[in-house]
Amino acid sequence: MLRALEWIVLGIGSAGAIVYGVRRHRPARTGPWLLLAGAIVASAAGDVLTALNRPGVADFCFYAMIVLVAGSLLQLTRVGAILVDRARLIDLLAFACSTLLVVSVFVVGDAGRIGNVSGAYVIGALLLLAVVARLLVAVGRNLSAVLLVAGAVGVLVSDIVQPLWPGRLSESGFVVLYLAWGAAALHPSMVRLTEPATPRPSPWLGRWAALLGISVATPPVVLLIEAVHGTVGDGVVIAVAGAITLLLTITRLTDSVTLNGQALTRERGLREASAALVAAADTPAVDGAVRAAIAQLMPPDAIRSTVFAIDDRQLTLEAVPEPEGGPPPRSWWVEEADHDYATLVCPLWLEPLAVARPGGGALILVGRRDTLTATRDTLEVLAGQAALALDRISLVEAVGRRDSDLYLRAVVRNSADIMVVIDEDQRIRYASPSLRELLGADLPPLAALDDLVHPDDRNQLRQAFRSSGDGVVFCSLLRADGSRVLVEATYRDLRDDRLVQGFVVTMRDFTQGRESAEQLPRRDNLDELPARVNRRSARHKFRY
Repeated sequence: MLRALEWIVLGIGSAGAIVYGVRRHRPARTGPWLLLAGAIVASAAGDVLTALNRPGVADFCFYAMIVLVAGSLLQLTRVGAILVDRARLIDLLAFACSTLLVVSVFVVGDAGRIGNVSGAYVIGALLLLAVVARLLVAVGRNLSAVLLVAGAVGVLVSDIVQPLWPGRLSESGFVVLYLAWGAAALHPSMVRLTEPATPRPSPWLGRWAALLGISVATPPVVLLIEAVHGTVGDGVVIAVAGAITLLLTITRLTDSVTLNGQALTRERGLREASAALVAAADTPAVDGAVRAAIAQLMPPDAIRSTVFAIDDRQLTLEAVPEPEGGPPPRSWWVEEADHDYATLVCPLWLEPLAVARPGGGALILVGRRDTLTATRDTLEVLAGQAALALDRISLVEAVGRRDSDLYLRAVVRNSADIMVVIDEDQRIRYASPSLRELLGADLPPLAALDDLVHPDDRNQLRQAFRSSGDGVVFCSLLRADGSRVLVEATYRDLRDDRLVQGFVVTMRDFTQGRESAEQLPRRDNLDELPARVNRRSARHKFRY
């Protein structure tokens, strides 16, 4: 009875540690760890029943433990989990099942034992060890995976040693199982075992297909051998093994069909998105094509929000990574408070065309981490195609603006009117030759309109161009010799025009010849003139 209490304490303590570890570290998938806790409870129940001399019911608990552990490890192989290559694990399980059938029928026999050692327990422990060892190989250096392997080794050793030399020392392997698996859930590295990972395409290998074929063919061959040699005495075992092997094979084929369907869906979505992006003539059309492609590629409940920013100034500081050496990343993660959700940032950068659209930008998606991880490559391709469409639109608009400027230059070359085209930041993109004649010097490269205006008038000029719409501004320009010239600047706001994207300013000189009444501004505009011009117009009016 005391030994049974000890097993109860160990089982409850290990299962409680797993549940506490899940609540504390919040892994991406809680199902595998909860199934592992259930397996611990089933194993503890089997040990308690064994201590109470109830071996028949104890065997049922141990078999339930193996089933729960298998379910836990299969949960780890779902799409996006650390064991990405699910097909290899299914092949391994099918081969282990067929091997178990052969050993049970031809080696163990009807007694179900090899000496005093239970063949079923040993084979189950070997299967458990093989699966957790593959988990360790897949995840690399991970303390939780190492502890899982240590627990599986302890079970295997005790299953072999305990029937031969019963005692507390031979049962220490089961104690190692409880302690190691409980500690595996308490360590923070347990999060990595269920952390989503990018799927890796695995090539078709003939040896794995042959292994699956052998596994499927083993139950009929065993049945045929028994039928040829006489009475079929293991029909139930053969039927169960055949059903399990067939179920695993169907699962393998279903996974292959599902992955192929997902690949076709992604390919069709990217093809339709490419066609829409090629036909897009402006930024809203690109935005609409990207959002339509995301709606087709992703489940509707997997994405919380989508942001399509065409300029880095529209992004938060967290969305822009620190500059590093080497090529820029194609995408990166921004961590969320909710572990099940994450933010994926796909930059709209194409290095060869960075001069066409230096503002950058990014496609930002907030959604379920496993879904974003599984489609990360597809989203990176979509962002690259969107960036290419935006760069194409920017280059076409730049060529259109250049042709418009050349046309304007050819038309107003001999005109006395002063025409200037400036960008939103007041950089002069085009100036008619008459401006150079008025100032008496050529414009410096990348000159701004502020550089040509008297300091007293710059503030009102900035305020005028900050507002939207057309208007008139009176200001003084600085000549090359230091003198000033009063001009009337009539501007039009054409920032929304696809071919202009700026302000068109027409200037008229008020200082040519005499300052007659016809040359001076109207009375209702006198308040807009600089103070010195108001004084000069007053002297002209009252003759003093």
